Amino acid sequence: MTRFIHDQFAKDYLEELLKPYGEVQAASRVAGEVREIDVLFSPSAEQTTNLETLGLLGRFAEFPAILEPYRNAASKEEICDCVLKLLEVRGALQREANRNNTSVQDSTVPKLWILTPTASATLLSGFGAVQGGDWLPGVHFMAEYLRTAIVAIHQLPRTQETLWLRILGRGRVQAQAIDELEALPSNHPFRRATLELLYNLRQNLRVNQSPEDDDRELIMRLEPLYQQDREQAKLEGERLVVENLLRVRFGSLDNELSAIISPLLALLPEEFTPLLMQLSREELIARFGGQS
Repeated sequence: MTRFIHDQFAKDYLEELLKPYGEVQAASRVAGEVREIDVLFSPSAEQTTNLETLGLLGRFAEFPAILEPYRNAASKEEICDCVLKLLEVRGALQREANRNNTSVQDSTVPKLWILTPTASATLLSGFGAVQGGDWLPGVHFMAEYLRTAIVAIHQLPRTQETLWLRILGRGRVQAQAIDELEALPSNHPFRRATLELLYNLRQNLRVNQSPEDDDRELIMRLEPLYQQDREQAKLEGERLVVENLLRVRFGSLDNELSAIISPLLALLPEEFTPLLMQLSREELIARFGGQS
């Protein structure tokens, strides 16, 4: 059960990160026996945002891509199934090209990125997957014409460039990535959306009757962060209420009135609301102006 919860999180997460850069189709079906591609990505013709923000994931998104994330280590059978999906997409493009009397351009054929939390040396060797020459450790490419790489998340270096992929790791790797996500500036373009998706994952895992050890640790790691985040959101909401009440009563929010907001927020809403409605500007400043 928890595997499906994590699978849905991974699809939603990758879609959220990639949608500013092109078209994302999650759970896209391909021909043959019914098979679903987890994430099929087509980059925009003209990028309006910087792919470097996504680090290594951004390099994957420079070209059409199929992304297949796994919660558990991908087996040889699962990897073969992924390659078959890619070949079916390649076949569909070839059939369309034949109908139009054209040839398939390499740039239109997706590259397959299999994202697995771990990958053994035996597994990589069995597929002839080797470390890419100008790629970070952990990115292992099969033969050129297969257009496929196995990304062993546990082998990725712990850097900002790999953060968005390590979020999909397991255990300590994922926990460290969450620590780094928490430390990002609050205005980072993907911090808020990623945290909200992690909070949804936390809630879905909490209602599961028999979570795995990794899942229990993940819930415990996210719990204080979730509570802190919700408390901050509550304070921001109360600040907005105070600011709006001051503007409604006095027409604008100057420096003197701005200075009393924090002292007012030290009170409960049922305490500061009547004061804001009843006291004059001078009374509010006299009472709270010296507390900032």
